Amino acid sequence: MKKIYIKIAGIVNLITALIHSVAGQMDLVNPLINSNLEVQQKAEWVGVWHIVTVLLFATSYLFLKVGFDKAKMPNSSNLKAFGITYILIGIPFIISSIYYSVLAPQWILLMPIGILLLIGHRKLD
Repeated sequence: MKKIYIKIAGIVNLITALIHSVAGQMDLVNPLINSNLEVQQKAEWVGVWHIVTVLLFATSYLFLKVGFDKAKMPNSSNLKAFGITYILIGIPFIISSIYYSVLAPQWILLMPIGILLLIGHRKLD
């Protein structure tokens, strides 16, 4: 049970990766591709989008592997670093939501993952 928070973080992260891949493609990437932006801008934006996709799936694998691995304890400093990173990544979405008076909901998933990782890190130590 020591790793329950890490398991939950991994599951929420995987759900986030799936939402990013499917809903993000339909709601953000497809309209962007059909926009009047220059081809270079489209190519770079889509590239960055899919970098995030790769990172979400890779970190999902990592968190789930650590959470379900019964044989050994992880290097918990990595979990702490990811937790802090996820919380910090949420901040620009909160700021842009306020600045543009719209909801950029990414922080609603990313920040809780970070918090779960930090709690999981504390439980391991």
